[in-house]
Amino acid sequence: MVPYRVLIADDHPHARQAIIELLEDESEFSIVGQAKNGQEAIQQCGEYFPDILLIDIEMPIMNGLEATKIIKEKYPFIKIIILSVSDNVGDLFTAIQYGAQGYLLKNMDPDDWLQYLHSIVDGSSVATRDLAGKLLYQFRERDLMNAPAISSLTPREKEILLLVSKGLTNKLIADNLFIAENTVKNHMKNLLEKLGLENRVQLASYAVKYITK
Repeated sequence: MVPYRVLIADDHPHARQAIIELLEDESEFSIVGQAKNGQEAIQQCGEYFPDILLIDIEMPIMNGLEATKIIKEKYPFIKIIILSVSDNVGDLFTAIQYGAQGYLLKNMDPDDWLQYLHSIVDGSSVATRDLAGKLLYQFRERDLMNAPAISSLTPREKEILLLVSKGLTNKLIADNLFIAENTVKNHMKNLLEKLGLENRVQLASYAVKYITK
């Protein structure tokens, strides 16, 4: 069987080396390149056309989430797995929204890492136990607490929420709706309070789940 071609993108050389050592005994995977930031990852995807991209979420110049969005638009066939030291649900929602196929924690057991990678390339739905549990809890909480909150939103707030989900800045939202940027900021504050959310990423995730269907 022809091995899956893997590109690693991480600004820490020791992290890249650790991944190489983890995969070097796995005949199913072959390392074809290494990148130190999101821009290099985009460039090397165009050079090597890997089957899998393992990309760190926090990198200089361009982070993993921004690079993921661009790469999936240019090369939708590449399976992207985000690497992180944090199980932040907001980051995971954003990664999936941008087209990533998976999300790996750097502190996971090596055997779990390999099991997860195999599940991604084989098309199964295996996920890390802790992260899956946290996601299910988060979804359940939002289903119970936030779904009814949709009815409390004004038409203008729903318009703004939809534009947030598309990645527009406050200024662009203001331009689209022909209102002042300060008015948008006030609406954003009200949205966060009404929905019990903490930041813009959570607002975008909420919109994808409840508004953009």
